[in-house]
Amino acid sequence: MNNLQRLQLETKGINLDQLELTVYLQENELQPFEEYNPQSATNKRNIYRSALSILESIANNPSVMKSVKLDDMTVSDFHENLLSRIDQLERKIRTLKTDEQIANESNFFMLFSD
Repeated sequence: MNNLQRLQLETKGINLDQLELTVYLQENELQPFEEYNPQSATNKRNIYRSALSILESIANNPSVMKSVKLDDMTVSDFHENLLSRIDQLERKIRTLKTDEQIANESNFFMLFSD
């Protein structure tokens, strides 16, 4: 699976052109056709940052809000759910560490110091 496919997996139900998705990935330091590395904390974090950018773009586009037509969901419900998902992603991104932060972690601490 490449980074583009992983981003599409994260943003299911949002139909964007492949060129647009490529721009979001590149803005978040990822190349779309490179292999996605699930063991890389940095790669995972950048995928989430790309998804967050997409959701923020949707939230900032009033014409999208006008075209939302679902069975029992109003535009305000859609907007509230969208903002809730944005908040969830922001929290998740803040808690995720990068590969460098993980490598620099130490498993011991100094109990006493001079």
